Amino acid sequence: MPHDSFADNVPQSRQPVDELALADIKSAILGKLTLAIGKDAGIATTHDWYKAAALALRDRIVHRWLLTEKDNYDAGRKRVYYLSLEFLIGRLFTDALNNMGLLPLFAAALGDLGVDLNELRKCEPDAALGNGGLGRLAACFMESMATLAVPAIGYGIRYDFGLFRQIIADGRQQEYPDEWLSFGNPWEFARRELVYDVHFGGHVERIADDKGHERYVWHPAETVQAVAFDTPIVGWRGAHVNALRLWSARAPDPLRLDVFNTGDHLGAMSMQARAEAICKFLYPNDETAAGRELRLRQEYFFVSASLQDLVNRHLHADGSLNALATKAAVQLNDTHPSLAVAELMRILVDHHAVAWDTAWQITTKTLSYTNHTLLPEALEVWSVELFERMLPRHLDIIYRINTTHLDRASAVRPDDNDFLASVSIIDEKAGRRVRMGYLAFVGSHRINGVSAMHSELMKETVFRDLHRLYPDRITNKTNGITFRRWLMLANPGLTDLLREVCGDALLDDPTRLTQLERYAGDAAFQQRFSHVKHHNKTALAKLIYERLGIETEADALFDVQIKRIHEYKRQLLNILEAIALYQAMRDDPQRDWVPRVKIFAGKAAASYRYAKLIIKLINDVAKIVNNDPAIGNRLKIVFLPDYNVSLAEVIIPAADLSEQISTAGMEASGTGNMKLALNGALTIGTLDGANIEIRDHVGAENIAIFGMTAEEVMARRAHGLDASDVIARSERLARAIHAIESGAFSPDDPARFHTIGHALRHIDHYMVSADFDAYYDAQRAIDSRWRAGSAWTRASILNTARMAWFSSDRTIREYAEDIWDVPAIAAPSQPARNQRGHG
Repeated sequence: MPHDSFADNVPQSRQPVDELALADIKSAILGKLTLAIGKDAGIATTHDWYKAAALALRDRIVHRWLLTEKDNYDAGRKRVYYLSLEFLIGRLFTDALNNMGLLPLFAAALGDLGVDLNELRKCEPDAALGNGGLGRLAACFMESMATLAVPAIGYGIRYDFGLFRQIIADGRQQEYPDEWLSFGNPWEFARRELVYDVHFGGHVERIADDKGHERYVWHPAETVQAVAFDTPIVGWRGAHVNALRLWSARAPDPLRLDVFNTGDHLGAMSMQARAEAICKFLYPNDETAAGRELRLRQEYFFVSASLQDLVNRHLHADGSLNALATKAAVQLNDTHPSLAVAELMRILVDHHAVAWDTAWQITTKTLSYTNHTLLPEALEVWSVELFERMLPRHLDIIYRINTTHLDRASAVRPDDNDFLASVSIIDEKAGRRVRMGYLAFVGSHRINGVSAMHSELMKETVFRDLHRLYPDRITNKTNGITFRRWLMLANPGLTDLLREVCGDALLDDPTRLTQLERYAGDAAFQQRFSHVKHHNKTALAKLIYERLGIETEADALFDVQIKRIHEYKRQLLNILEAIALYQAMRDDPQRDWVPRVKIFAGKAAASYRYAKLIIKLINDVAKIVNNDPAIGNRLKIVFLPDYNVSLAEVIIPAADLSEQISTAGMEASGTGNMKLALNGALTIGTLDGANIEIRDHVGAENIAIFGMTAEEVMARRAHGLDASDVIARSERLARAIHAIESGAFSPDDPARFHTIGHALRHIDHYMVSADFDAYYDAQRAIDSRWRAGSAWTRASILNTARMAWFSSDRTIREYAEDIWDVPAIAAPSQPARNQRGHG
């Protein structure tokens, strides 16, 4: 079909199919099926078709990728290197199709070949490369960097089995390997020629030349090789493609033939097994000494390989390490990559003979650090003994960094030993330990929090004294989400409706969402908006029934809490309120109760026994409530297992109420709150993390805030953790706790939840009991608003209309300008062409 300029302005739902392009894609898919998969169309499985289609799409991406790389090199552009232990990228097939503008063409081509695109996409497993918000944020940032033409490489680990696959058996979480690579990964390119040696153990030799100059030589006891695997990350409209480079570990000698020939067949492969353990699982259990050693090996492995790679890339392009900070910006995504400070110093000083002071200037100007949490366990510490044994040269470097750092502290606060102890990278009080968060802080030129409140709390709490010493380093960069994934792909029905109202330019400029505000009170538009939500809820209800056999009504209020299971996120508060609501319904069955479906999803760390007990409680309560004929469909409780990106894409568009109920002062930001609000869910939450900024944008009347502030939480903790006073004042709370303790939900084992009852009464660190009455009252106010119908829908529309600021494109622009010093090109503004969600 000849190019028709008018067609560029045709909305995607009415976009005619280019017959020549259609024939080309069909031919490409069939070619891949035959030549790459080795199958005839007549015997090909659905998975064969998926892989053939993915490879055909990948070919089109690679051309853009190579052009992007060449353009960046020719222009000598500064590059961002994003180091993260997690990249929760989810399924890439429809994401890449959408960003390349090829969804309609591929859907039509596959349809002509007798294949349903929606069925095909289910064949793709979620890449098991992350756990929760940290990894999903990294994925959103990678997509936004590509969209804004920021030259970037993401560095991480190619986990064989990810975190784990969660199975719920008898209400309990069980962990199994997530075998996401069992059928191969069509998106990655193995760069087997790109191998770096990563060393561990051994000893350090100090050598002085005849002029008295000293240098250090590390004689390692063990070497592991890092092999690169690259995945292209496509920006919006396919104009720019960046790389996600993941490292896989192997032994230099995978099989000791001499040992094998002695008959010790397993021993001959022991070094390979030891090396491969590095990339088997994300976050191995660190309760044991071996587990802690493996965690440190993981972190150093990917940091060392990544820094060696970027330094070599820089030398190849520029030739001078003195200019490294002008050509490379290294972002440490949380504390896990903080060894980059010592490793970059080691590479510069030991390998390239850069003077120490010069190397330190280069390092601090190159590195920046994002802190994601104020929880002490996330600000990693490692024993000095473990460092001496595993990374002796790095410990020497850290000691020298700390000496200079403490000299500065002494100059600022002379004779103040308490201040020196509080800012020292080495914690001398609890058995000598290296404070990795402090190392990242001291070695970076910028340290950012991820919400306005979190950044201020960093200055006042965990980094208080370091902030006094380096007052210009902490800045804020509130998190964001990519609307391409979490609106266009996840909610195509809503996207189509928004395009009618806001225009096709919305796809490039999320600020156009504000045009939706004038329709918030329009009855006809409210009806259409509600119809989209009901359609999404029906799809989720179907999924719930298929997976759990639980029948839910799409007309009920869908109350959603989907996040990592942790005490501070307070799933316990949610289920405690559900118990109290259940008891109230049984007491007054004739009352006009608002039908509600409480939906939970999330994983607890394998070693986090208390969080796993909360999962068991949720499922035990669900078993009683869901089978009580006196309650019927007025209350259902659902725990969907194995939460991942693909499941979130079904739950989020269907949510009416977004539970963001963390203990105030403990959630750094949250991004689930943004995704849910963007899709029209009202938030019930505390004044914590990005909830505060969401309230400021959507309006206090369109969000339900409850509970203590961060200051009130700290004040209450200062007086102790016993909650007997609040329980005595609340008959409803006392009754709910008694039901848990007495075995009302665990008749087979009445004592099962005694530890939870005891914590609610006497160790209320996370203020579950203290905030209970405020939360229960806020939920009943939600019921009243839900009954109002039109008022609820108006608030839902306004949530969507006012969320543009929470785009990850905005966040990346701020990083680019304030931290990385790289230009971020505006997203394309031409009218939409061939863009559509998978519906």
